Amino acid sequence: MGLSPFLARLAVQATRVLVVEAPGQWATRMELEQQLLRRGWRIASSPAQGDVLVVCGAPGPELSDLANRLWEQMPGPRVRIGIASPGAVVPALDNATALLLDTSHHRTDARERAQEPSMSDHANNADGEGHEGHVGHEGHEEHQGHGGHSDHEEHADRQAHEGHEDHGGHGGHEGHADHGGHEGHEGHGGHGGHEGHEGHGDMDMAPAGIPLAEGGEDRDGLEMDVLHLPLGPVLPFWPAGLVLHCSLQGDVVVDATASVIDATEHRAGAPGRPTDHASATVTQCDQVMALLALAGAEDLADCARRARDGILTGDPGAARDAVERLHRKVRRSRLLRWSLRGVLPLGPADLERHGLPGHCLGDAHDRLLAQLERIRVEVGGATPDRADGGSAQESADKLTVPWAVVPDLVTGLELGTVRLAVASLDLGSHPAVREVGHV
Repeated sequence: MGLSPFLARLAVQATRVLVVEAPGQWATRMELEQQLLRRGWRIASSPAQGDVLVVCGAPGPELSDLANRLWEQMPGPRVRIGIASPGAVVPALDNATALLLDTSHHRTDARERAQEPSMSDHANNADGEGHEGHVGHEGHEEHQGHGGHSDHEEHADRQAHEGHEDHGGHGGHEGHADHGGHEGHEGHGGHGGHEGHEGHGDMDMAPAGIPLAEGGEDRDGLEMDVLHLPLGPVLPFWPAGLVLHCSLQGDVVVDATASVIDATEHRAGAPGRPTDHASATVTQCDQVMALLALAGAEDLADCARRARDGILTGDPGAARDAVERLHRKVRRSRLLRWSLRGVLPLGPADLERHGLPGHCLGDAHDRLLAQLERIRVEVGGATPDRADGGSAQESADKLTVPWAVVPDLVTGLELGTVRLAVASLDLGSHPAVREVGHV
């Protein structure tokens, strides 16, 4: 009896939190991150890693449904809490700690939870399992060899019921003389086009709700599989509420559209993008932190977080020191330069065509340096050593990138660079939402 409580409290110290941020709730999410750091808790990148599900703000119906699906996919023991404002973060986390140690709570949850989680388009893109970083295409193995449909797990499951004991690998259907009621299988042709498939009994082409690739014409006139993949709205270091619907041929985005979740629910009085200099600098530091974290520069991302938190807590000296240290390290890091060079390069013609501010000129590394220069101006009064085509007196709207141009900017990029490209852009306000944040 004495050992179990000790182990439980030890386990609580390693808690991982899956964060769902409602659009406009950047302040609540940042306060949550500060408190998690003080407790030694870490952010979960997928439901499978999560112990606690935290919903920041009041989500609309679409985000609420998505949060429910993420909750279904989380293993037990698990806890779910909602946080309405920054001031409610500490009490909510204290309550989560108590629930994590409450054995009766977990027993009740285990009895009442669904035995098999439901799936949907939003759930597939939001769980982060296949999208974490997206550089290595984790979770996409099931699509390999799709042209010939070599797996056919569902068909294999029916062998015991329809006389398929000697299926022969399904390659060309040799030895199917006694197919057991599959009269339509003559000329099956190795399953290339599913001709004569009537006998399969309505094979589901979207297993577990996950849509498979479709045929489409390539830019060279050849037919290739086209996979439709949504990114967001719940994704680490991703603008809160943004859903980017990408059409992929291989690893290349050939088409994209952007939308915001619960767009019809947002009102003009919703929390807006900060207009005062201090809060605007906080969000810029947050965006820099997101880009560095996605690039794998964890130590630099931590330095950007310290600068952000110094401004939030009213410690300008600490913020200024962190920004100067970050600026110096970023300029010296050859690995970071190598990682970001060539990611979404934008020339003067691109800026004019899309109506982008001058500091977007160059690639992701150039935009990172430009953003750091602007942050230095705000926290320490330094003079930028790189002209970015705009003055410090320009309005925030003129210095930010509109969401509407994101699909055009990411079209033609490889999937592994899309999140880096989005993170390198100082995204402004969506027409339906007055704030951009990062999970």
